[in-house]
Amino acid sequence: MTDADLVETVELPLTVHGLETRGVSAWFGERKVLDRVSLVMPAGEVTALIGPSGCGKSTYLRILNRMHEMVRGAGLAGQVLLAGEDVYAPGRLPAKVRRRIGMVFQRPNPFPAMSVYDNVAAGLKLAGIKVGKAERDDLVETSLQQAGLWAEVRDRLRSPGGALSGGQQQRLCIARSLAVSPDVLLMDEPCSALDPTSTRRVEETIELLRGRLTIVIVTHNMQQAQRVSQSCAFFLASHDTPGRIVEHGSTEDLFERPRDQRTADYVAGRFG
Repeated sequence: MTDADLVETVELPLTVHGLETRGVSAWFGERKVLDRVSLVMPAGEVTALIGPSGCGKSTYLRILNRMHEMVRGAGLAGQVLLAGEDVYAPGRLPAKVRRRIGMVFQRPNPFPAMSVYDNVAAGLKLAGIKVGKAERDDLVETSLQQAGLWAEVRDRLRSPGGALSGGQQQRLCIARSLAVSPDVLLMDEPCSALDPTSTRRVEETIELLRGRLTIVIVTHNMQQAQRVSQSCAFFLASHDTPGRIVEHGSTEDLFERPRDQRTADYVAGRFG
């Protein structure tokens, strides 16, 4: 299988929407964990969020598709804008927001006893999308193609999703998210539990999706951030200061020409 085999099946939408936060702060009870985070995540690009553990990156990611509010005692201030519209505006249903802003988690979470086919189709069911069998078949195939998995599983669509390798399971989860045609895909350390070969496959999938989607990825792997992203934001926190962005910009500038010494130290591996 070559990249060309996958690329020819991916249709780009007419419009790709970017994501932006303005002055986002977050709390868990009385504890403030993020402080006035403003960031533009350009349409059709991959934005990497980097920084030490505990600086609020994953919390920020979950704020972007309204998963933060599912935690008891969680609080939020500021705006999250998709295509210029606040996803937290009164009357906005969280389920509809999550359909447009999908999430892939740190560890693959397919439904293990459910077939590969049904795992992808479950994305439609969870989003409340009803389609006929022919259209569902097409959506499953297209989603698996876009996730770079079709050539590996097309002869075992009825096999359990849990029988796939770890890397294949992660791409199956990506396919499930893609089935509902989201505008944005959030990825929370999607390769941290994978071996190098599986990591490469997931990174290839990210590259194939770039341009079709806006992607935001949390990673502790500096080399991965450089490989997959076009823009980057460095988060930092301390024991008495909530997480905030120290520096953001193009990935090349942040790694090669950082403006803040703390950024330079972190990307060089001198702390964190």
